[in-house]
Amino acid sequence: MKLKLPKGVFGETIKMALDSVRSHKFRSFLTVLGIVIGVFTAIVIASILTGLRQNIIAIIEEYGTNNIYAFHLSTGPSVSIDRSERTRKPLTFADAEAIKEHASAVEDVATVAPNVGYSGGPFDDNITYEGHNYRWGNTQGVTANYANIVNIAVREGRFITELDDQQRSNVMVIGVNAADALFPGRENNIAGTQVRMGGYNFEIVGVLEKRKAGFFGENEEDNAVFIPFRTAQKVAPARGYVLLIIKGRSTQLTEALTQSEEILRRRRNVKFGAPNNFDIKTADKFIEQFDSIFAMVGLLAIAISCLGLLVGGIGVMNIMLVSVTERTKEIGIRKAIGARRRDIVRQFLFEAMTLTFFGGVLGVLLAVGISKLVMLLVPQLPASIPTWAVVTGLSVSVGVGLIFGVWPARKASRLDPIECLRYE
Repeated sequence: MKLKLPKGVFGETIKMALDSVRSHKFRSFLTVLGIVIGVFTAIVIASILTGLRQNIIAIIEEYGTNNIYAFHLSTGPSVSIDRSERTRKPLTFADAEAIKEHASAVEDVATVAPNVGYSGGPFDDNITYEGHNYRWGNTQGVTANYANIVNIAVREGRFITELDDQQRSNVMVIGVNAADALFPGRENNIAGTQVRMGGYNFEIVGVLEKRKAGFFGENEEDNAVFIPFRTAQKVAPARGYVLLIIKGRSTQLTEALTQSEEILRRRRNVKFGAPNNFDIKTADKFIEQFDSIFAMVGLLAIAISCLGLLVGGIGVMNIMLVSVTERTKEIGIRKAIGARRRDIVRQFLFEAMTLTFFGGVLGVLLAVGISKLVMLLVPQLPASIPTWAVVTGLSVSVGVGLIFGVWPARKASRLDPIECLRYE
């Protein structure tokens, strides 16, 4: 007749598992090193991707969530321009006026001439002032309503006005990086200064306030140089590219998108059922494009983590098989006093799961520590440790112990108690 184990069998089993891990600390650490690396990799990459995504959302919210962007070429991250797209005619200022006039769900439309000083073009947007140069400006021609649509704040001076645009004035508004490069150590009294750009004299009428959101502490607006839209057409007539930023009325973003798309299709003679010969999207679409990139990076991280977990799982299975051999006599004694096969299986499974759980905990602590250290040393690096990544890492590590501990546990449970007691 078999004797029953005490009621606290689970607690006793876990205690035995912990004792086994404690008695072989260094061996246990080496065994779960793959688990540590796998969990660490997954959490660190998840924290960076989560931080980047939060930054993207913050940037979009700062620029305006009701904005729609229209361009004749495909826009967004990781987009390769098809050869057929290069033959498309650019959008025009008249397109913006038509949308403003006929789209009832649209509040306003800003017209932008992007990359006025593009490489190889006739207009060199290198800015010079008293021996100081600024070559990294992303010079754009914008209409006066651009500031209101994308929520621009000016630190000093003013933004471009409708009169500046109508008169094709040689005025500019610069970002903080341009101001620092041209006027080192000078934070005020920059507005009103005359500078030279592309063979023309320009007056700086305003300096932008630095945006709160950005990547690694930088925002594209920090390097911006804004000039009036018609001035851009005057100094760089060959460029001809036009970007439309359409601001939908509150709660009418979908209607604004539909109406704007219909107007552009009609003006560009797109036949019914044919695809658009232009690109138009809301900020949400940009987030979706970034998400697709993050998904690919995430899959790569999962592959690396799985490799580490697989190596860790094999190590756990190997050490558990060794443990079964080392504890053959113990198994025989337990069976002799009434332990059932499932009790032996449970004991070794719990031991394997405890081992991998500690590996998961080490991986989580290492990931959190490294993330905090990196954020301390490089505050601009976006890193936000998501709770789901920590929970998933610990759950997967326990699951690895469960899966790879089955064979050693079953082997231990099938040992003959008589042979076990004779084992030396």
